[in-house]
Amino acid sequence: VLLAIGRDACTRNIGLQTIGVKINEKNGKVPVNDEEQTNVPYVYAIGDILDGKLELTPVAIQAGRLLAQRLYGGSSRKCDYINVPTTVFTPLEYGSCGFPEERAIDEYGKQNLEVYHSLFWPLEWTVPGRDNNTCYAKIICNKQDNYRVIGLHVLGPNAGEVTQGFAAAIKCGLTKELLDETIGIHPTCAEVFTTMDITKSSGQDITQKGC
Repeated sequence: VLLAIGRDACTRNIGLQTIGVKINEKNGKVPVNDEEQTNVPYVYAIGDILDGKLELTPVAIQAGRLLAQRLYGGSSRKCDYINVPTTVFTPLEYGSCGFPEERAIDEYGKQNLEVYHSLFWPLEWTVPGRDNNTCYAKIICNKQDNYRVIGLHVLGPNAGEVTQGFAAAIKCGLTKELLDETIGIHPTCAEVFTTMDITKSSGQDITQKGC
């Protein structure tokens, strides 16, 4: 049984129409610019209420902190809504940071991207003999920007821990070359990102024979 519980944006009865703040009539969420400013210049919105943004508590905290610093501390730093590490804590975890492949194609064009991917076999799966081609890792690189990593995805044990670490590197401008130059810790799941050499466009087999 799968129970999916969503959250509604309760914006229709709080007086926004009185001051002219526009909402997305389909979902009740509030459109803002890149500084969390609504169509009314002196009204701002942060968190899950934002139209088209991530519904994640750490994102809301970061956006609120940066907004306060811009309004009252003389800062100009804006919240990065793209390079956000996040994890789905299913029995086999999924973690991601940056662009999904489909959105990256829309943003940069397929011809400007190179996607590297691999299946991998976690060490803790070897003794019980679990399938060695279930876990998956992928990076999306922008060929026009020194093969900078603009998307990272991992499906496997401890994906959240893996993603959190690589998120900092992505914020620092991680490239495929830097990943290749990084010495991996063997045998860890995260090591797979330092040994990727098969591109999705090549069509080569990515199945693994061992850990």
